[in-house]
Amino acid sequence: MDHIMTMTNRLARWGVGLCALGMGIDPATVPTYAGEQSGVLRVESEIFAAGDEKPLARTLTLFRNGIAWDFLDLPVDKETGLPASITDDCGEIVLHDPARERVVVIDPSRNKKTQIAAIRLERLSASLTSWARQSDDRLVRWAGGPDFGDGFKEQKSQLELIGPRVRYEVQFTPAPFEDAAELYHRFADTAILLKALMHPGGLPPFPRLAINQRVASVGGIPSMVTLDIDAKLTLSAGRPASLRSVHKVHPRLLAIDLERIQQAEARAAVAEMVDLATFIDHTSAVPISGASVQPDSFQASELKKGPKVLLPLPSG
Repeated sequence: MDHIMTMTNRLARWGVGLCALGMGIDPATVPTYAGEQSGVLRVESEIFAAGDEKPLARTLTLFRNGIAWDFLDLPVDKETGLPASITDDCGEIVLHDPARERVVVIDPSRNKKTQIAAIRLERLSASLTSWARQSDDRLVRWAGGPDFGDGFKEQKSQLELIGPRVRYEVQFTPAPFEDAAELYHRFADTAILLKALMHPGGLPPFPRLAINQRVASVGGIPSMVTLDIDAKLTLSAGRPASLRSVHKVHPRLLAIDLERIQQAEARAAVAEMVDLATFIDHTSAVPISGASVQPDSFQASELKKGPKVLLPLPSG
């Protein structure tokens, strides 16, 4: 049971960027905010284990004014079906701010926040590439890229990537406006690298980054992502061999979304800034050795331990 709760907590924290089934919301019945015609996007997210009807995790991502607010594991109001307002017991909030080349992670329950510069994620990507390509594990070495061309199978609105003991299937739909595909692509890539930094231990992120690039290049946004991995690799870790994320995108914000953004801005303004190692040491539901070391050496200490072939999330 402990390993199931650990997995669920991890999924809830880092289902980042997976757009979802919509939590039962009918946009026609809820007040909306049209705002700018370009750059406004609402992405709901749910992640399921194979065969399950109840989601393991639920997130909400709001794009506005060049910024993305990612609300992780927000509680849902039982009467309206909408994500509830931000409370002290809600999940983390992640601010994606590409103009300032930073990501800010906020923990409302502890009134703490940490900031990660974009250059740090770029350096992480380079380090993971070097480590993965030298791995003795065939799957990890494949996931280090850079060429996945032979593994791709493409159809009109579907993409499949097959590697050693792993398979990704992505269904996608046309982006609702001209810039939406690239807007989402940039967010999803950053979210995947952020997860790799704060919760190391899965496969390298490069298959997902390659998929994101292909989908964005044809003006698409994922509508469903399925990840299947060899059960032998997941059985001992207590993880499902298949995960599915279902995506729903709205080119409008709801009135309650504006309130949620204002609440997030207020939380971010008063939260105490701490370094990444301190932030992770107190919040991570997944045991991460090395979390108490200095931030600059945190990821390096994980890489030195060699590959841990765990089930990666089908991030959006």
